[in-house]
Amino acid sequence: MPEDVFMLLCRALSVSAVIAAGLAVSACATKPEVKSLSDYGVYQCGQLDLKVAGVEESGLLGIEYLNRRVLLKPSPTDEGALYVAPGDTQTRFWAKGERATLTLKGNALPECLEPGAIESTFKAMGTEPNWSAEIENNRMDLTLPYDGEVLEGVWLRETVANRHGRVYEGKVEEREIEVSVAHQLCENPMSGAQYPAQVRLTVDGNTFEGCGGDRERLFQGAEWVVDDLAGDGIIDRSMMTIRFHDENRISGRASCNRYMGSYSLTGENLTFDQMGSTMMACHDSLMNQERKFLTLMSEVVSGQIGRHGELLLKTQSGDTIKAFKSDIENP
Repeated sequence: MPEDVFMLLCRALSVSAVIAAGLAVSACATKPEVKSLSDYGVYQCGQLDLKVAGVEESGLLGIEYLNRRVLLKPSPTDEGALYVAPGDTQTRFWAKGERATLTLKGNALPECLEPGAIESTFKAMGTEPNWSAEIENNRMDLTLPYDGEVLEGVWLRETVANRHGRVYEGKVEEREIEVSVAHQLCENPMSGAQYPAQVRLTVDGNTFEGCGGDRERLFQGAEWVVDDLAGDGIIDRSMMTIRFHDENRISGRASCNRYMGSYSLTGENLTFDQMGSTMMACHDSLMNQERKFLTLMSEVVSGQIGRHGELLLKTQSGDTIKAFKSDIENP
């Protein structure tokens, strides 16, 4: 794992902030912080970058993403701060401390995180040797390397919190434990599966590398616009898109018609199933491209994020669908 990632992670926080973070940890879970309108900033909801800001003197909250801006009004809630779009209860933003949930027209996005924050339930794992960890509410269940001993409910103290990630320390049964999480794409060396975070586990001075975070964050939140089909390019001014939704749903444009279906993300595999489309007729060239696209989609066996942030869907025979994130909200 690149050393500079964790050097940046640790350098970016002053000593006084580290001490303050340590003193602030409680031995029990607390309610999420309720922010004032002026406290909001930026979040990442999977692949969607979100800017959130209060609208002066109106009490409304504005959320900006791609080329869109939506105003939301506060709604009563017992936990966090909930904002709902007037006339559209299916568009809502629910802030809970450094995390939030966002639903756009009924489509729930991955958990929105402030820079450096980890998911409310964060899972990590390593291989050679195998180990695994799950962190929730500053408590961790840890399966140790080599002997597989399980340590449950380890209390963690957050010692570093900055835009690069988080560092936690804990102690149990005389063991000194540290977990460092850096938000940088990570690939499991055994399976090739990618994860949104690099993780470093240190136990009594021995360090083990691993990956962590929800893999679906790498795919959801963006509209992926196809740039190439199996090395043959695409027809000028045509459009094929891919959207990964919650509940394993997928949809998009297939050149002429709209399609929908389901996807399965297991281990290193990504596959599509139950594909269906509308039945509109177009020019023969577009129809041929559409058939090729849908056929390739049905043959996809894996998906990865490339060096330039592109989506790479690969078939068993080695063909690739390449797509990039759209920077506008397409109708």
